[in-house]
Amino acid sequence: MESKAQTISVGSGRVETTPRGWINGFIGMLIFSGSLPATRIAVMEFDPLFLTAARAVIAALLALSVLTFTRQARPGRKTRVPLLFVAAGVVIGFPLLTALALQHTTSAHSLVYIGLLPLSTACFGVLRGGERPRLGFWLFSILGAVLVAGYAMQHGSAGSLTGDMLMIAAILLCGLGYAEGGVLSRVLGGWQVISWALVISLPLSAGAMLYTAPHGWPVVSPQAWIALAYVSILSMWVGFIFWYRGLAMGGIASVGQLQLLQPFFGLALAGWVLHETIEPSMIAIMAGVLVCVFGAKRFSR
Repeated sequence: MESKAQTISVGSGRVETTPRGWINGFIGMLIFSGSLPATRIAVMEFDPLFLTAARAVIAALLALSVLTFTRQARPGRKTRVPLLFVAAGVVIGFPLLTALALQHTTSAHSLVYIGLLPLSTACFGVLRGGERPRLGFWLFSILGAVLVAGYAMQHGSAGSLTGDMLMIAAILLCGLGYAEGGVLSRVLGGWQVISWALVISLPLSAGAMLYTAPHGWPVVSPQAWIALAYVSILSMWVGFIFWYRGLAMGGIASVGQLQLLQPFFGLALAGWVLHETIEPSMIAIMAGVLVCVFGAKRFSR
């Protein structure tokens, strides 16, 4: 039985959506949930600047191989500037700023800020994607953001001002990169968007990796290498293939609300892998956020 399609208004046109958009978005969100815990492990042994560059280079080489093998046409002029926004937001900006932030705060605390990503993505979806969610959507989205921000401000001992500011900047850049990628995916395709964004960034990433590489390679634990592989292959490339496909099929603002669920999975990983303390109040806040994501979904069209 085929899924029942729906349509949402985007600018002057309408985009057909099906539940497949939410399925793809959920898979992407699930992959992203492990990003901050994995980054936290990696920055314990890798310099954050080197880590940011190395993960982008590894993902870009994989993307370039697939683009070459499948003989994809180069992006046209109209798509080059948006691809630069995607690269600045999700290839360089978010990984770098979160890696720096995790030197000042725990992954559990920083994961709370992921709750602000749906609001950031929705705002850029309106500005760059032409989407127009209803008033109820904004009320639920803002409520979710307030719950997250309020918790972060009341539990400053888990983080620091520097770490919090870096996370906020990362969220803004990531929201821009998500929205631009969602719009471009309707033209280029989800995996092509992230692949070309990685390739465009490759000269800068490769230069940065060589510049920040340690002079004498220290002994690195298997856990750190696994974390590097995770953030390079899954977080930087595979996750975006599903995520951008979901945004293109289901709507940027609508599917973007799935990011409110990301802290649940990320916090579980942080507690399991890093043995970080997960406070009951944090779980309560995330439960409230869960209500907000379903409320925002209902009014997103």
